Amino acid sequence: MPLNPADTAFLDTLAAELPEGMLRPAEARYLEDPRGRWGSNATHVALPRTVDEVARIVKACAAARVGLVPYSGGTGLVGGQIPRETAVPLLLSLERLNAVRAVYPEESVLVAEAGCILADVQVAADGAGKLFPLSLASEGSARIGGLLSTNAGGVNVLRYGNTRDLVLGVEAVLPDGQVFHGLKRLRKDNTGYDLRHLLIGAEGTLGVITAASLKLSPRPAEIGTALLTVPGPAAALSLLSMAQDRIGEGVSAFELMHRTGFDFLRETLPEIRLPWEDAPEWCVLIELGFSAGQDPQAALEGLFEAGFEAGLVTDGLIAQSLQQGQDFWNLREHFPEANKRIGAVASHDISLPLSEVAGFIAEATQVLGQIGDWRINCFGHLGDGNLHFNVFPPAGVAKAALKGRSAEVTALVHDLADARGGSVSAEHGIGRHKVGDLERYGDPAKLWAMRAIKDALDPCGIMNPGAVLRER
Repeated sequence: MPLNPADTAFLDTLAAELPEGMLRPAEARYLEDPRGRWGSNATHVALPRTVDEVARIVKACAAARVGLVPYSGGTGLVGGQIPRETAVPLLLSLERLNAVRAVYPEESVLVAEAGCILADVQVAADGAGKLFPLSLASEGSARIGGLLSTNAGGVNVLRYGNTRDLVLGVEAVLPDGQVFHGLKRLRKDNTGYDLRHLLIGAEGTLGVITAASLKLSPRPAEIGTALLTVPGPAAALSLLSMAQDRIGEGVSAFELMHRTGFDFLRETLPEIRLPWEDAPEWCVLIELGFSAGQDPQAALEGLFEAGFEAGLVTDGLIAQSLQQGQDFWNLREHFPEANKRIGAVASHDISLPLSEVAGFIAEATQVLGQIGDWRINCFGHLGDGNLHFNVFPPAGVAKAALKGRSAEVTALVHDLADARGGSVSAEHGIGRHKVGDLERYGDPAKLWAMRAIKDALDPCGIMNPGAVLRER
């Protein structure tokens, strides 16, 4: 969409006010989502180096009533970083705010700027003898600001919580250009409204997070990993309960995986070696993290034996080394890439109460079977009820042939999840892709309050317009 003369004039004025090279035409890498489903209509990107420069840019946008879209690592899957409905000329990239400002090992705190890549924060924590436990497949490119803005989940939510549970304080630029100096390292601070939690998960619609005080955890001295074959999702949930009863907080991750995911790996990434000749229908990937002196392998062997006796486990592989454990994780972490190469008709990031997971999988599979022939790759973080329930064409049929049925399939899956008390967005956020879903399934009182907050903090509507809440 071409820019209007006012936006063009604004960009010219802003370029003159900023240091040379800070405002640039947007390169192609900023303009497409990771799945290649849609492109951005932004024309320029601003690349500030300091929070004060971010504040200058936001203040200028507020004065001119020009929309801007915060851009982090570009890994978001719901279009929060991809303006496309209206002409929003400016992306605000945080990639040059990438310093680890401080590490406090005795406090188990690390202060990182929003442009820090997650993997680099993990390395910095490790250098201090600590663990930053947020872990997800895109950690080599995802940046802290985007992860906070979407309240990302990942594989360790079961033990450590979502991103918001790992944050003590944030620094942010508000929609009028004020800087919120909230980088406190306090574990207790009951001084009115908690703006930290308001900004986390807001996807840049209420302000731009520029830095955060992050909670670190003790680094497990001993790690154990296992792939256990289970009869089905119900048995997997019972095994999870058994594991938590026997091992407690030592259970770091508990992933559910279906055979389709391994079939896709074999089909698209044959260089990845599978641990079976014939993959099981269902299996779980378990990781334990213990302090020194505890034996995770013995704990996994005991869990296998108890699960086998209870009919919850039929077979299994317990990693004999850290490398073998990483090889197991390598399978799970390549599921999204294999999915991308196959080409989904519809992808779903949903969550359910744990007791509803097995029933949902059975019902959704049955109902989808009544309206067509599909391949379903269902996998996810079973410990927190988050499923990636992705629907693909049958073998030999191109994705394009069924593209017109995407909305029908998604409505069916989301309706079934909502009917069981679930959520249609578990860890990816709302962005622009799910605005209609939020309107359809969201609680009316919550939507009213969200709109009131947005209007109060961003009366000009410049912050990531069209994301989370429909632009008006």
